[in-house]
Amino acid sequence: MGYYPSYLTRFHGLPVHHFDGVTDEKGSGPDLPAPASVAWRLTADWEVPFEDRWSSFLDQVRTDEVVALVIGAWWQEWDEHGVDPVLDLITAGAHRLPRLRAVFLGDVESEQSEISWIKQGDVGRVLRAWPGLYELGVRGAENLVIEPLRHEELRRLRVESGGLPPEPVRGLAACDLPALHHLELWLGTNWYGGDCTPADVRALLAMLDRSPRLAHLGLCNSDIQDEIAAAVAAAPVVAGLDSLDLSMGTLGDEGGSALLSGQPLTHLRALDLGHHYMSEEMTRRVRETLGPHVQDLGLTPAHRSEYRPEERYVAVGE
Repeated sequence: MGYYPSYLTRFHGLPVHHFDGVTDEKGSGPDLPAPASVAWRLTADWEVPFEDRWSSFLDQVRTDEVVALVIGAWWQEWDEHGVDPVLDLITAGAHRLPRLRAVFLGDVESEQSEISWIKQGDVGRVLRAWPGLYELGVRGAENLVIEPLRHEELRRLRVESGGLPPEPVRGLAACDLPALHHLELWLGTNWYGGDCTPADVRALLAMLDRSPRLAHLGLCNSDIQDEIAAAVAAAPVVAGLDSLDLSMGTLGDEGGSALLSGQPLTHLRALDLGHHYMSEEMTRRVRETLGPHVQDLGLTPAHRSEYRPEERYVAVGE
């Protein structure tokens, strides 16, 4: 699929099953998989509003056994609804899904909505509704809110965006997530609202010192990737990581040099610097320094414009 996000095929280690809830004239529905064997994907379409799809899901599936939920498109008209009504709907039904461990919000492809047009809301409501949640994924960042909170069980958090505003990053930096194992943020470009500063990134890295189980960190798809690399190179949390992802952004020689001159990275199993803008000389230095130690070293360069080879672009913007 390249870098651009497409529909999920697996989530929380499970195959994604699209639930349409269609019944025949006798009132019989389709054969359904075992509730805990799949990640259930619910989406609106031009004939069925999301509210109706959700109601059918609660009626037809043994939701007390469901462990993973994927929310696709929720709107009937392009700009009629944001995601907040959906958050109202699913969190009000939290008692119907007591075993839920994973939620993904906004499983939408570009044919439905560009990533930077996808509206979100206060996703902390999901964490508060399910204190046992292990995994939360979010695509899109318009109106995204992450309020400071403590969550004892959250292990994986992924936010895909073409432009992540500073407010949710600052909110995340004020959270307490002691069980967090995997964090991935696509920070994006200021052309689409990605106005995070190096100070915001440093505050987030400081918060992660309170997440002693963190094994994977991804700070990706940013047009301040050099500054992010410098902040990461000085962050104590990196010493405990198994893998680090700084791909998809505008990483150049300045960032590459910071990574080589900062704290050692040779303990990493995987380091992804793909879609970079480093020179051939810097790429060689990174490969020679880290290649013998890092099992999975990603150094695929970005495709440069034939007409403006000096310009840098993030992998996912609009």
